[in-house]
Amino acid sequence: MPPSSASTSAADAKPAGASGGVQSLERAFDLLERMADAGGEVGLSELSASSGLPLPTIHRLMRTLVACGYVRQQPNRRYALGPRLIRLGESASRLLGTWARPFLARLVEETGETANMALLDGDEIVYVAQVPSRHAVRMFTEVGRRVLPHSTGVGKALLANHPPEEVRALLGRTGMPAATEKTITDPERFLDALADVRRLGYAVDDNEQEIGVRCLAVPVPNSPTSAAISISGPTGRVTEAATDKIVPVLQDVAAQLSVALANQTPG
Repeated sequence: MPPSSASTSAADAKPAGASGGVQSLERAFDLLERMADAGGEVGLSELSASSGLPLPTIHRLMRTLVACGYVRQQPNRRYALGPRLIRLGESASRLLGTWARPFLARLVEETGETANMALLDGDEIVYVAQVPSRHAVRMFTEVGRRVLPHSTGVGKALLANHPPEEVRALLGRTGMPAATEKTITDPERFLDALADVRRLGYAVDDNEQEIGVRCLAVPVPNSPTSAAISISGPTGRVTEAATDKIVPVLQDVAAQLSVALANQTPG
């Protein structure tokens, strides 16, 4: 880490009391998360209003983060997330995928179909782990592949609990290109599909990303980053009848994975 010409004050660096942590670190990470929630770029006054911290404290913390490369100051004087975070995020995503593999293996064992884990990264879905089915005819998605969320089961699972205005804004940025004739390409229809996900507790991609392929997905509850797991297979195997058996397994595995991630230990 490069040396910082700006340092937090002694008051900022004192222990945070109830948490037993270092207050300046907790505040710095809180500011980074608030920046991410705001789209990656904010002004100091916005951070002060949302965090409740005084402007001088925020200014000291941001100067330190800028000096370390985790935040950059824009020409308009606003602050944006910096490039050094990319390496941290990529490493964390790989580790998350490693932790998920034993749980995906259980999905394959109990459903017979290929199991995947995906994250919402900006406006895209990125696949971070997969365990393939043992069937000769099976689905394969390359780890690291990025797709738009509107045509995938994991995308629906990840967006289901986002406010409608956020979903509309995302769809406006990405567009809704048709991957197949079954892809949902209308924002209001997609919002209706998300309502179905909330009602049913799982999402379905029914020939929407690839003809002949059906996918069932559920979110990982309380994941440190938005994550979902899914199974995918030929429509001849992933039938309506099979769905009734597969969904409870998906939900159970997602709950177990959630606990493992909270404890930061593999399954």
